[in-house]
Amino acid sequence: QVQLVESGGGLVQPGGSLRLSCASSGRIFSEYLVSWYRQAPGKERELVATISRGGTTTYVDSVKGRFTIYRDNAWNTVYLQMNSLQPEDTAVYYCTSDSQFWGQGLPVTVSS
Repeated sequence: QVQLVESGGGLVQPGGSLRLSCASSGRIFSEYLVSWYRQAPGKERELVATISRGGTTTYVDSVKGRFTIYRDNAWNTVYLQMNSLQPEDTAVYYCTSDSQFWGQGLPVTVSS
């Protein structure tokens, strides 16, 4: 059974940083596309970042230069490092493997 377990969300002030983690059991992350999505209140779910099997990364324009997605194969974990956070980054963040398996969702609130 595949499970994705997320951690690292919370409250941060504008300009601050958070690192989200997504750990997998039952699936080797390096063999699949892994993505982070987010859904802000009243908005549709948005693709934020992806990392391919080969390590190629892509980002939505609004987070380029601020967010970094990376993978630690030894820990079978994918991270989303978020810097220079702004109130518009407030959302529930989800990791997914091939859009087939999803994490439980992490609330991230950026507020002073």
